[in-house]
Amino acid sequence: MSDATPDHVRHRPPTALDQPRPLVLVCPQFRSGVNLSRIVRLAGCCGVGRMIVSGQTRVDSKIARDGAETVRIERRGSLIPPVQRLREEGFRLIGLEQTSGSKNLHEFQFPHKVALCLGHERDGLSQELIRLMDDLIEIPVYGLPYSYNVVTATTMALYEYCRQYPVG
Repeated sequence: MSDATPDHVRHRPPTALDQPRPLVLVCPQFRSGVNLSRIVRLAGCCGVGRMIVSGQTRVDSKIARDGAETVRIERRGSLIPPVQRLREEGFRLIGLEQTSGSKNLHEFQFPHKVALCLGHERDGLSQELIRLMDDLIEIPVYGLPYSYNVVTATTMALYEYCRQYPVG
């Protein structure tokens, strides 16, 4: 290695967003606080500032890291009323779920203002929530099991949203 090789900085500051992301994550009561905590960390990394969560599943700040301080978590007993309010506020309701009518994430153009609704680890999105969605998207699976873990699927969906809207 020559002396001319630059030092590499391990962590760069976050990419600045022109405006806050108009994306809200909507989560059911997860069985696992680890899953919720990982999604909070993911939301923080993606510049998502708001989550609506059902139930009292605890966020572990050691897992969520800075996301625990930067992401506002609104807890609700039921997701139906807040999802309906999001629609009234102009958010497009997108469900991340495998159904016969789901669109392939690879071909889906996200609207800018989105409420991304996630399913429960075992049960997916409830039929009641599915009926409220404007669009359902899924991620192709090429082997078994038939679906990705909720955190992995959410990561892929948020990555695609951020790819389509890189600066907010």
